[in-house]
Amino acid sequence: MQTNFTDQQLADPGTARANDILRACVHCGFCTATCPTYQVLGDELDSPRGRIYLIKDMLENEREPDARTVTHIDRCLSCLACMTTCPSGVHYMHLVDHARAYIEKRYKRPLSDRALRWLLARIIPYPGRFRLALLGARIGRPFARFLPDPRLRAMLEMAPRQIPPVSRNDDPQSFAPTGAPKLRVALMTGCAQKALNTDINDATIRLLRRLGCEVVVARGAGCCGALTHHMGREDDSHASAAANIGAWMTEKRDTGLDAIVINTSGCGTTIKDYGHMFRNDPLAQDAAEVSGLACDISELLARLMPEAPVQARNLARAEIAGTDMAPARDPATGAIRVAYHAACSLQHGQKIKDHPKALLRAAGFEVVEPADSHLCCGSAGTYNLLQPEISGQLKDRKIRTLEAGSPDIIAAGNIGCMMQIGSGTGVPVVHTVELLDWATGGPKPPALRKT
Repeated sequence: MQTNFTDQQLADPGTARANDILRACVHCGFCTATCPTYQVLGDELDSPRGRIYLIKDMLENEREPDARTVTHIDRCLSCLACMTTCPSGVHYMHLVDHARAYIEKRYKRPLSDRALRWLLARIIPYPGRFRLALLGARIGRPFARFLPDPRLRAMLEMAPRQIPPVSRNDDPQSFAPTGAPKLRVALMTGCAQKALNTDINDATIRLLRRLGCEVVVARGAGCCGALTHHMGREDDSHASAAANIGAWMTEKRDTGLDAIVINTSGCGTTIKDYGHMFRNDPLAQDAAEVSGLACDISELLARLMPEAPVQARNLARAEIAGTDMAPARDPATGAIRVAYHAACSLQHGQKIKDHPKALLRAAGFEVVEPADSHLCCGSAGTYNLLQPEISGQLKDRKIRTLEAGSPDIIAAGNIGCMMQIGSGTGVPVVHTVELLDWATGGPKPPALRKT
């Protein structure tokens, strides 16, 4: 794509990066085939290629964003399926992130939009505040149908019916390995996950300790910044990221770290991009080092699990009796059938596709994949709250394809996907690490226990 930025414009690092990305695009349109919003809406401007044209025009002309441009960019899920499809290597993620920051600085949204986005940015990254908000949502759920704004209805309807107790494992501390010592790793415990599902971090800590890891929850680490980053709120997202960089580098310099482990893939995609986010900042070197240490839990387990004895390779279906699950079609195998949902941030953002499935199979589970596994479930951070209609259509399609395999369990590696899918299916939805913990001697995941 030909661009016409001035030298003065290219002096800005964000614009210079956008220019490089735009020039890589050859207008082929392959991205439209895998873009969820284009699949749902059928509008060229709701495809990556269409958004690229809008962003180019806005940035090149230093144009004040208009409602039409903002609407189409807001509808982007940042699922990054287009980056997997693109034959030219267009780094759409950096381009749309820059466009969102540009919009945030120059576009005045309607008051209701500003209020909602401010509320989300001030609540979800803070587990204590988020818990209180979830409690309020439980109380308000019976009145959801009376609310005029579908986004407010979506917020109430997405709240879990039960809020898990606070886990003290999320407090800053160190857990000694119970197996032969091998690695010292920092676990990112997240923000929303600590309010929505404390079983995931608990299972991660148990499994890593069993595999010989000292697990550290670093003091000062918190939200990765992804939520505010994708809203274009650069100051907020960079403040969260800088706090994490400082916390993890302190651990590394004091006692050493072999890895920073992340069990929420949406966070992992952002943390692995810290080096880019801070490339022109005094924190550049530390940020790049943190990005280099960051790994999804499945990446680390792929290194450690082959060396570990699997104590329960043939978990029987009787183990999950009482959960009202549909039977699998091939009971002769005796294995539990798991429908694996590939989170976009894992398969497209981090290019991790095979590790989770291979680990589940090695642990004795029968793994089935849904049709169109590359398409987003519609969660995408706060997308299901800000764009509930499109999100709902994507959720319904994803659940149909997952349930088509008659699974006993649905597994995923991202809390947002788990909440989204779990809100529309009767099949238990658990994190991949919970199943691996169970298969290697840990407790049965709470979502599978007889109620």
